[in-house]
Amino acid sequence: MLFWLLLLNSLLLIPAIALPGSMPWLSIEAIALWALLCLLPRRYRQNRFTITLAVIYSSLAFLVLVDALVRESLGRGLNLYLEAGLLGAAWNLLETNLGSVIAALALLLLVGFLASLGWLFHVCLKRIQYHSSAGFGKPLLFVSGLVIAGAITPFIGSPALAFMANQASLMTHTHQTTEAFVEQLRNQPETSRTAQPLTQLAGRDVILGFIESYGISTLTDDRYRMLIDQRLELMEQELDSAGLTIVTGRLQSPVQGGQSWLGHLSVLSGQWIENQLAYETLLSSNYPTLVDDFRGTGHKTVAVMPAITRAWPEGRLLRYEYIYDHDNMGYRGPAFNWVTMPDQYTWRWLQQLRERTPEPLLVELALISSHAPWVPVLPVLADWEAIGDGEVFERWRGAGEAPASLWRDTERVRDHYGKAIDYALNVASNFATRYVEENTLMIILGDHQPAPLITGENASRDVIVHIISGDPGLVTPFLSGELPGFQPGTRPDLQATGAPMNQLRPFLHKHFGNP
Repeated sequence: MLFWLLLLNSLLLIPAIALPGSMPWLSIEAIALWALLCLLPRRYRQNRFTITLAVIYSSLAFLVLVDALVRESLGRGLNLYLEAGLLGAAWNLLETNLGSVIAALALLLLVGFLASLGWLFHVCLKRIQYHSSAGFGKPLLFVSGLVIAGAITPFIGSPALAFMANQASLMTHTHQTTEAFVEQLRNQPETSRTAQPLTQLAGRDVILGFIESYGISTLTDDRYRMLIDQRLELMEQELDSAGLTIVTGRLQSPVQGGQSWLGHLSVLSGQWIENQLAYETLLSSNYPTLVDDFRGTGHKTVAVMPAITRAWPEGRLLRYEYIYDHDNMGYRGPAFNWVTMPDQYTWRWLQQLRERTPEPLLVELALISSHAPWVPVLPVLADWEAIGDGEVFERWRGAGEAPASLWRDTERVRDHYGKAIDYALNVASNFATRYVEENTLMIILGDHQPAPLITGENASRDVIVHIISGDPGLVTPFLSGELPGFQPGTRPDLQATGAPMNQLRPFLHKHFGNP
């Protein structure tokens, strides 16, 4: 009997993993369930009742597991109000990195694990019920009341109820925040609800390139600093030799580890887009973004999204004139796990687009070679003209080990992450030295920090931003001090704290809009 009670108590302590504070020793729910089993009339003391409780417990265990995965991947806890819409994206990521068979097998193992937990919970209840008499019920209820009244120490707690109460609180808070955001958009000044042409950038190509997972930890974390610092040193030399000016700073992303589109829209809109509800709210509000600003300046507005393999209605809501995704970028080479095409192909394809487009371009470019699982990391080809339709990358088809093998070793995963960022920067620098001139403003920035597995817990959410042009006048405004952390060269001020991403749009309005 004592063994089953201890086991039941241990199972009910599991939700405490997802809660702040230390792990309690005693779960109030365990005593309360024991009392309930004792007090129930015999006609209710059947399998149906204990099975129902076991199913509820399995569902709770599933949510706790999801919470742990969300924390490791996105750097925040589970929020049921937000996560339901991400199930499709999670499956897509799992399937792309592991393959359909292994992904399906992983789901089957998960179902089996949860079923086993539920069965164990059910057995505990039945054993406790069998060894307990109805006379235990009232004393146990009294004890439960005393425990609840005295639950002021870290040794006694109610993890299951606290977990569900926390989710209810998060849902309420998220709903209220969303309503407040809707009201905030509605009450914006008239000037903010209309596009503002960036006249001082008229006639110039503006490239807004997001490097996947390029966070400040690449320079503040000892595991990556030496490699990336060497790359940035070489990058500065190459750009200087090409007659280009570069300023580098940092901005704070609203997300970590994933949901890149929230960072993208924060930059484009000038609003802080921290969750999917805010994203959908802004897109449905007809609120103007940089896309509208540049279209009003005479630019052709283009989204280059090599990772998009399905319909992307959000691009239409952003009012891009042209959207190029995986299916219409002419790539004939192999995919590399999540990476549908290497960054070098994407950059070369962009240059071909620039050459055949007489009008100035605004380009949002979503680069993906530094997306997890960071295997394989390709070399940079010296001959850009030989890239063609991407068949040149066939020699690396199937290169590198399988992600499922690599991800068994956390340190090796981190090593591959650093190499993937090094590759992405090398390619971006090569592009700039070849194709960026006085008529181009190139803004390269991270979309978010990588997952806590890579950065460690409580890392800054800042990303690195490079401003590059052959015209020093386009770069100089970023040294005004209005955006902290910007300084000449390829490295940001590591002592500063970056401004939120949404401040970039009003900054561009002030310095490049109508005088």
